[in-house]
Amino acid sequence: MTHSRVPRRRRFLVCEPRHFAVQYAINPWMHPDTRVDVDLAQDQWQTLIRAYRAHGHAVETVEPVPGLPDMVFAANSAVVVGGRVFGSLFHAPERRPESTHYDTWFRSAGYDVHRPEAVCEGEGDLVWTGRYVLAGTGFRTTREAHREVQEFFGHPVIGLTLVDPYFYHLDTALFVLDDGDENNIVYYPEAFSAGSRAVLARLYPDAVLATREDAMTFGLNSVSDGRHVFIAPQAEALAARLDSHGYVPVPVDLSEFRKAGGGIKCCTQEIRS
Repeated sequence: MTHSRVPRRRRFLVCEPRHFAVQYAINPWMHPDTRVDVDLAQDQWQTLIRAYRAHGHAVETVEPVPGLPDMVFAANSAVVVGGRVFGSLFHAPERRPESTHYDTWFRSAGYDVHRPEAVCEGEGDLVWTGRYVLAGTGFRTTREAHREVQEFFGHPVIGLTLVDPYFYHLDTALFVLDDGDENNIVYYPEAFSAGSRAVLARLYPDAVLATREDAMTFGLNSVSDGRHVFIAPQAEALAARLDSHGYVPVPVDLSEFRKAGGGIKCCTQEIRS
């Protein structure tokens, strides 16, 4: 069977890992005694930015701030749909100051920013599918935030419960392959509660299913433009399955960021006009 996948140009917001470090532990991947190779992290991050631009995507940057080592994980700062920005309220006190700096960037770019009342960690737990929002909960973003998101955007929000602490954000266990007419996703079933697995199976009977090995290499923390999938090179089996479905894997190694529980998507905020 042949597939004709069509990429769509994206606009991304990112933050240079100038101050990246592991200074506290707020997920099972983080150990404060872990030394981060900042030069390697910078090189890996720059490789990702070059890959985005080489595939025709626009990339904008927010200035990193000393003392906020996780600010590089731009996806957690907001979710943007139809030019409307729903900001973040982080679960961990250490990360809460990040929201102010991202809000300032969005406002300076001409956007109004909604400040959430409930704990909400942006695209970490809110995944726009082109039809509705898949919304994770269980470790960070709350169900109250799901209701707030639905009221703000006016799009249906479908709550999904995460049950494995290694996959503490929805974007570590699921990503959208195509948000157009052929809307489909990739996900790791065991990251979800039984009821949430049933919901995903009903919504996406043709989804690409990932293994725990795929997920533990941050293969699910990927970014797709509808044809090209920017993916961790360690997720070889998942990349092969994507290739068989007509997608083009673009391996980008962000292994240094795994020390903080992050990967390609974590470093990438999509601005949807």
